[in-house]
Amino acid sequence: MLTSKQRAYLRSLASDYDTIVMVGKNGMSEEIVKQTADALLARELIKGKVLVETSPITPREAAESLAASTGAEVVQVIGSKFVLYKRKPKDPVIVLPKANKK
Repeated sequence: MLTSKQRAYLRSLASDYDTIVMVGKNGMSEEIVKQTADALLARELIKGKVLVETSPITPREAAESLAASTGAEVVQVIGSKFVLYKRKPKDPVIVLPKANKK
C-alpha cells in the first residue's frame, strides 16, 4: 500500500512519461492486460488513457481492473488518464520515499 508521500512522488515522476496503454472501444482485453503487465515489468511506472468517447468503461474502472490483473497499484486517475505502479521484483529502478512510522 502506497502512502500519500509515495503517491505524490510517483505522480511527479509520471508527469513526464508518455501514455503507453490505451483502452478503446473494445474495453479491457487480454492483449491490453498483457501489454500493461509487460510495460510494468520493464518500467515500473506507466501512464494509460481511456478513450472515453468510445470505451464502455470509465478510466477509474480501467485502472482498477488493470491493477488487479497485474498486481499493480493505482497511483492516480485524472480525467481520462491513469497512472499505475508496480515495483520490479529484481533491481527496482524507482526508489520510493520511506513511510513514516508512528
